[in-house]
Amino acid sequence: MARLAALIVLLIPGILAAFGIKLMRDTFFGLQILPIGGLAIQFISGLIFTVLGLGFFAGFLLNRDRKNGKVAPRFQKKKT
Repeated sequence: MARLAALIVLLIPGILAAFGIKLMRDTFFGLQILPIGGLAIQFISGLIFTVLGLGFFAGFLLNRDRKNGKVAPRFQKKKT
């Protein structure tokens, strides 16, 4: 059950990042998908979705690898 929850947690930001890439691609070709604003707003929202989705995914992987001790010394948590 825990693996299924982890899959869902990773799937949602992945879909968000894919949607952001689609919004940026459609803006590049001049297709307006979002009914709000213009193409600039659509591109900026696509960029935000992509950065948030990939950032969450990267943070999840970094946290998991830190827990398992599989990261380089510069990425280890500082001991206080």
